[in-house]
Amino acid sequence: QVQLVESGGGLVQAGGSLRLSCAASGGTWSSYAMGWFRHVPGREREFVAHILWTGNRVDYIDSVKGRFTISSVSARNTVYLHMNSLKPEDTAVYYCAAGSLTKPPQRMSVIYWGQGTQVTVSS
Repeated sequence: QVQLVESGGGLVQAGGSLRLSCAASGGTWSSYAMGWFRHVPGREREFVAHILWTGNRVDYIDSVKGRFTISSVSARNTVYLHMNSLKPEDTAVYYCAAGSLTKPPQRMSVIYWGQGTQVTVSS
C-alpha cells in the first residue's frame, strides 16, 4: 500500500523550531518529486517547498525562504522540513506530497498526499 506518513507537528512559540518528517512506503519513489504543502481552513492549500530525491530542484514559497529547509534521505525514503523562526502565520496543517514538478503557481502536480500534521505557532 502506497503511503506517505507525516510526523513532527505540534505547538511551538513564535521564534521556535520544528522538524517535520515524511516517510514514504509501499512504492518506488525515486521517480517522484517530493514536497510539502500547508492548509489553513477557509483558504486554498498552499505549496511550501519541493525537492528531488537527488537533493536537486529545491524551491520554496517566498514567505518561508531563509527560515525553512527541505531535505531528503533516499536511503530512508524520508523527506524532512526543518522550520526555524516560526511565525503565527505558519500555523496550518502540513501535508507531505509526491508527484511531478510544474510551473508556478502550482509548483507541483501531486499524485499522493499524506494525512497531514498540525503545526500551531503561538504568539
